Amino acid sequence: MGTLRDLQYALQEKIEELRQRDALIDELELELDQKDELIQKLQNELDKYRSVIKPATQQVHKASVLQEQHRTKRQAISGEPTAFDIHELSHVTLPFYPKSPQSKDLIKEAILDNDFMKNLELSQIQEIVDSMYPVEYGKDSCIIKEGDVGSLVYVMEDGKVEVTKESMKLCTMGPGKVFGELAILYNCTRTATVKTLTNVKLWAIDRQCFQTIMMRTGLIKHAEYMEFLKRWAPLSLSLALSLSFAPSLSLPLFLSLSFSSNPC
Repeated sequence: MGTLRDLQYALQEKIEELRQRDALIDELELELDQKDELIQKLQNELDKYRSVIKPATQQVHKASVLQEQHRTKRQAISGEPTAFDIHELSHVTLPFYPKSPQSKDLIKEAILDNDFMKNLELSQIQEIVDSMYPVEYGKDSCIIKEGDVGSLVYVMEDGKVEVTKESMKLCTMGPGKVFGELAILYNCTRTATVKTLTNVKLWAIDRQCFQTIMMRTGLIKHAEYMEFLKRWAPLSLSLALSLSFAPSLSLPLFLSLSFSSNPC
């Protein structure tokens, strides 16, 4: 009877081990599914960043050539960045222009209040703030002309401007507003004309600098996630597969053997 009791006890232990193993496999499969979703999300983000720096369409390029023939080489709009290498982008030195705390807060709040830029990473916003340089226009000046190819994004610090489209007034804008972002974000021509109603003080960032910030942040984040997944996903998968083919090992012994072999 003692032998039968021992066998029953051993059977119960084995059943409990199998239950724990099945639960662990389910947990690992769920984790792998979540990582698959994360990879897909990261791929979508990478596609978004690539679309930001996608070269302008051929029509926009032709329009740029026709409209900018009178410009000198020094005045010409800078080309799109073509470097996708994370190491190259990480060594790019961004310009830095000193600002008062009030100006920094104004630019940050303006970006966060803008529908097209408010979802940027805080690190991206900070780099944009640091890279913006001061620009001033007198009264009755044209800052942006509808149909032109844009290369600058502006934040208003002081003054007032009027926005028109096809000679129809759309609105007036004062301090703390972003404008000119659509041409930079979507590689399109200027969608409206912006003229000054008073003397104005602005902060500006050019297309190439803006896109470098977007691309570098996206690639760094993508590389960090991919490194994490490459480091840990194979271990999780190996653990799940090994559990399926190691029914003779007790769960504590198997776990100790599996994780002790991890070189990290």
